[in-house]
Amino acid sequence: MANIGGTFWKLMQEGGPVMWILLVFSIIALAVIIERFIALRRAKINVNEFLAKVRKALIVNRSIREAVKVCEQYRGPVASIMKAGLLKYGQPKEDVEKTIENAALFEMGRLERFLVYLATTANVAPLLGFFGTVTGMIKSFDALAAAGLSNPALVAIGIKEALTTTAAGLAVAIPVQLAYNYFMSRINKFVRDIETSANMLLETFGEMERSGITPDGGAPPAAAPAADPAKK
Repeated sequence: MANIGGTFWKLMQEGGPVMWILLVFSIIALAVIIERFIALRRAKINVNEFLAKVRKALIVNRSIREAVKVCEQYRGPVASIMKAGLLKYGQPKEDVEKTIENAALFEMGRLERFLVYLATTANVAPLLGFFGTVTGMIKSFDALAAAGLSNPALVAIGIKEALTTTAAGLAVAIPVQLAYNYFMSRINKFVRDIETSANMLLETFGEMERSGITPDGGAPPAAAPAADPAKK
C-alpha cells in the first residue's frame, strides 16, 4: 500500500502542476459518478407492473385517488409524472398534456443533474494532458539549449513530464467518458418509459370518457333527454 502511495506521489511530482489540476477533475468526476449511480438506481422501477396497477385503479376500481396512491408508492420520474397527469383528470386534454410535459422537463433536469461535470472532465482532461505535454517539451528544449548534448538527463526530465501528463489526461478522460455514456443510456431508457407511461395515461383517460366511467364514486354522465314528439 505504501509502495502504491509512493508511486502516486512520485508521478504527481514528475508530471508537474497539470497533474494537480487533473487530480481535482478526477475527484469531482468520481463523486458525480457515485452520486448519479445511486440516484438512477433508486429511480428505477418495474414500469410494466406500475402501469398495470395504475390502469387497474382507473378502469377496474374507478378511482383517481387509488391511482395517485399507487404513484406515491413508487419513486422515480415515471411515477412523479403519472401523478401530475392524474391530478389533472377532468381538465382538457391539452392541459393534461402540458402538465405532463412540464413535469417531464423537471424530472429530466433531475436525471441529468451534475452530468455536465462528467462531460466537461471527459473533454478537458485530454486537453490538459496535451498542455502538460507542451510544457514538458518546452522544459526539455530549454534544458537542451542550456546544457547542450552533454547532459541528456535534463532533457529526459522534461520528456517524462510530457508523457506523464498525456497518460494522466487519457487515464482520467476515458473512464469518465464511459461513465457519462452509461448514464445517458440509462436516462434514455427513462425517457422511453416516460413517453410510454404518458401515452398510456392519455389513452386510459380517453377510454374512461368514451365508456362513461366517472372515478371515485361519481355518477356516470346523464344521457341527453329524448325529444318530446308533442313539442314538434
